[in-house]
Amino acid sequence: MGGNGRYRAVMGGMAFGALTLAVLYRPLPPITAGSRPDIHSEYVKFLSGRDTVTAYIAYPERPQPAPAVIVIHEIFGTSDFIRQTTEQLAKDGFVAIAPDLLSRRGGTPSSPDSARKLIATLNPDTITQDLDATRAYLKTLQPVRSGEIGVIGFCWGGGQSFRYATNAPELKAFVVCYGPSPNPADMAKIRAKGLGVYAENDARIDAGLPDAAAAMRAAGKPYPYTIYPGVGHGFLRTREKPEVADSAWHALIRFFREQLKS
Repeated sequence: MGGNGRYRAVMGGMAFGALTLAVLYRPLPPITAGSRPDIHSEYVKFLSGRDTVTAYIAYPERPQPAPAVIVIHEIFGTSDFIRQTTEQLAKDGFVAIAPDLLSRRGGTPSSPDSARKLIATLNPDTITQDLDATRAYLKTLQPVRSGEIGVIGFCWGGGQSFRYATNAPELKAFVVCYGPSPNPADMAKIRAKGLGVYAENDARIDAGLPDAAAAMRAAGKPYPYTIYPGVGHGFLRTREKPEVADSAWHALIRFFREQLKS
């Protein structure tokens, strides 16, 4: 394949041809609330059961309510990359919110190793509860079209995005960025449309793709995914090949615009 901008795209595990995608995404430096006229970003807090979740939210400046996307962080917790991604989604026309799923553990620590250790202590049902609370919070916001909510996750968060789709029938769309798949028996519960973003040099995650695609087909759920060439796990964050990261971003934004009627 190589890094020449031509990608092997897979629909439900079956190749449907090479595809060249336009380069749209460019990374943004971290911003502070109100520092850029076309988006507004801030930290918010809301209840999840008896606990409080902290989240980073970004709004596009537009006259009409917008669809929304929940951003699920990597195993490193809420990071500059996650805040940057949340801001970029706002620039692309979505209200985007990134809950810190380590809020119940005191929030994301400064050390990535510490964050990884804390992530390992999280209960899956509590993660679902906190994501439900995030979605419920979005539905209270006037700038949000509450019936048009999707989710995206990266690495650990990619797996959580896929898993959350099995637990949230009201969800409209989910994107999995190089994350593991949920229990195949749960896939029949998915109602949202899904999209997968994977890397060629990511053998651990890619090894599970054929089985995941087969399970989705068996459940009658389409799951198109693309394996991007010449890049490894986390390539949207590392941008080891910027043109590949740009193309993957363009594809997922197009997907969200189609599914969330943006």
